[in-house]
Formats: sequence, structure tokens, C-alpha cells
Amino acid sequence: MKTKIEQPKIPVELLVRMSLDSLESRDEINNGVIEHITIEHQDAVKVSLDKMILRNVTITDSSLEQIELTDTVFENCDFSNINFSTSFINRTEFINSKLIGTNFSQSRLQNVRFLNCLGDYSYFRFAKFKQVSFEDCSLISADYYTSTFQKIFFAHCNIDQVYMIGSKLKGVDLSDCSFNVLSVEAEGLDGCIIASHQASTFVGLMGMIIR
Repeated sequence: MKTKIEQPKIPVELLVRMSLDSLESRDEINNGVIEHITIEHQDAVKVSLDKMILRNVTITDSSLEQIELTDTVFENCDFSNINFSTSFINRTEFINSKLIGTNFSQSRLQNVRFLNCLGDYSYFRFAKFKQVSFEDCSLISADYYTSTFQKIFFAHCNIDQVYMIGSKLKGVDLSDCSFNVLSVEAEGLDGCIIASHQASTFVGLMGMIIR
């Protein structure tokens, strides 16, 4: 991988199994494992998760703005259409999880890994990325409008119809991603890395015609 991602620092020997029925604003949940639960209709701000593993957790019809995630792993979770806007996410992994329509707008993501996730229509407007990887993810129609990319990595992702207007793609490698259409600006493509077979698509995006 071209982008080195710091892994979550979780002292497994210190984790305890937890149950969770609801979330309240400013809850601090630390050093635990939560599995096989569904949480519905939550509206909380500034919830903090630190040194946590969540497996097979579903959250529906909820808003968790300004959530703080540190040293946390989500496996086989479903957070579709959840509001995680204006959040801080550090040393966190989303693995085999559903993030369809999830709202990460205006969030800061650092040392975050998305692996084999379904993130169609996910929303990252005005987000700031530093050392973040998307691997084997579906990101169809995801929105990265005016996002800031610093060491972001896309590997084997479907990024068809992704919206990147206002974002600078210098140093961003899209060469092994699949797409038919992207919403980008010509000036934002300076320094973007693509494969030779993608060149005609990018030429078309800039309004040029190949004869």
C-alpha cells in the first residue's frame, strides 16, 4: 500500500464484553467489545468511542454528530444513512460494513481504513482526509465535494459517478479503480495518477474529443 495507515491500538487483553441499548450525548465508551445488537432512533452529539471493537452492530434512523472514534474497529456493521457529520475519526477501521448514504461531511479522518465496504451515496463533503485508504469498496455516487486529500488511497474501488468537484487530486492514484463517469474539474486533476486505459475517459471529462 502506498499510504501507510496506523492501525488501531487496542489492548485486547483489557477489553470487556458490553451491552448497549441507547446512546446519550457525551457518552464515553471505552475498552470493550459490542456484538450483535441493533440500536434505533438515537439523537446524540459528541459520543466518544475509544479502544473498542464492534461486530455485527446496526444503527438505524439516528444522528450521531461530532462523534469521536479513536482506536476502534467496526466489523460487519450497518451504519447506512446515519449522520456522522463534523466528527473526528482516528486510527479506526471499517471492515465489511454498510455505509450507504452515511454522512461524514465536515469530518476529519486520520489513519482510517475502509475495507470491503459498501459506501454508495456516502457523503464526505468538506471532509479532511489524512492517511486514509479505501480498499475493495463500492463508492458509487459518493460525494467528496471540496474535500481535502492528504495521502488518500483508493484500491480496487468502484468510484463510478463519484462527485469530486472542488477537490484537488494531486498524488491521488485512481489507476486500478473502475468508473464510467466522474464529476471533477480539469484544474483538480493536476497530478492525479491514472491508468492508460482511463485516459480517454478523462479526456472526455475535460470536453475534448478523440478521433
